[in-house]
Amino acid sequence: MSLFDRFRARLDERAAQDLSRTRRLAGSPTAPRQRVDGRELLLFCSNDYLGLADHPELIAALQEGAARWGVGAGASHLISGHSEAHEALEAELGAWARDCIPEARALTLCTGYMANLALLTGLADREDAELFSERLNHASLIDGARLARARKSIYADLDQLEAQLRASTAATKLIVTDAVFSMDGHLAPLRELLALAECFDALLLVDDAHGFGVLGPRGRGSLAHCGLRSERLVWMGTLGKAAGVAGAFIAAHPTLIEWLLQTSRPTIFTTASPPALAHALLKSLALIEGEEGERRRAQLELLRDQLATGLAPLAATRGWQLPASDTPIQPLIVGENAAALALSGQLEAAGLRVPAIRPPTVPAGTARLRITLCADHRSEDLNALMLALSAFEPFQGG
Repeated sequence: MSLFDRFRARLDERAAQDLSRTRRLAGSPTAPRQRVDGRELLLFCSNDYLGLADHPELIAALQEGAARWGVGAGASHLISGHSEAHEALEAELGAWARDCIPEARALTLCTGYMANLALLTGLADREDAELFSERLNHASLIDGARLARARKSIYADLDQLEAQLRASTAATKLIVTDAVFSMDGHLAPLRELLALAECFDALLLVDDAHGFGVLGPRGRGSLAHCGLRSERLVWMGTLGKAAGVAGAFIAAHPTLIEWLLQTSRPTIFTTASPPALAHALLKSLALIEGEEGERRRAQLELLRDQLATGLAPLAATRGWQLPASDTPIQPLIVGENAAALALSGQLEAAGLRVPAIRPPTVPAGTARLRITLCADHRSEDLNALMLALSAFEPFQGG
């Protein structure tokens, strides 16, 4: 069998397990109604929770930033790519972080994935560090832990984590967790995790990709939502979800940020993101913490309550599971891969785009529709979704 035949056989095997994935072609900006593969669909799958990605003020800010700074940064931050726009953005994010992390400083990167690689490879030395990683963590945290080559322990609950921390002899201990788990929508027990970090002289690394902009006073994220304050906190947030643009940041004690700046390979060896994006993100932060951000978060809460109330009886009659979630992420667990694909396909035939999420993104047997809400959704959009779901009987395999 040739090299290409072996890869084709592996692809065929994935297809037989209902694990094949397909890119869809967007023909319009991200929004609740988007043109996809030439057809307008009602979307419940974007992470643009506040509906800022197509906001006219952000579009104007990006245009202004491009006129001022051009298109590209030209080099890494440490060569010539660190502009005044980047510096202003990091200063503003550092100010946000100081609500929870005394004297915090921020560092921006191109993506959340890269930020997590930078964090874990930069802070977890293979000689004297141990990582304690939540079993539901995002792939970027899992890959960062692998690349760090430090000792690793996986925990499923607080009791298991406490036992692992108690047994550890590592000089540097890092507890690593998502804040809002992206496939379930529930919030990690951050207060209890910080208490363990304090007790066992550890750092608590929190990936707030799905809480930043949505949770907390003025949208300042999960740490503020939980009322945390400690220099042991290390906060990562993405800027391409609720913030509506692109990029990510790490905020932490200034000594840790300087260490990452000096030693982290993803920081040192990557061209800086376009300064025009940093310029636009300053406007995004202003929108998030202002009156418009408050209005949009209030709308999300109303939509979330409407959806949860409407779906609960429907899920019960269809044999689906609807885990409780206080965030815009509302999972509808169907079970088998084929069943989730069939339901997603039937919804799309009715004009709604709600992709099926399957292993390895979620555990086997828990394939689901990951319904995500946007502040620009309307009440009638949710009614259309629930009506479409109610029109179908549970999938029968075989």
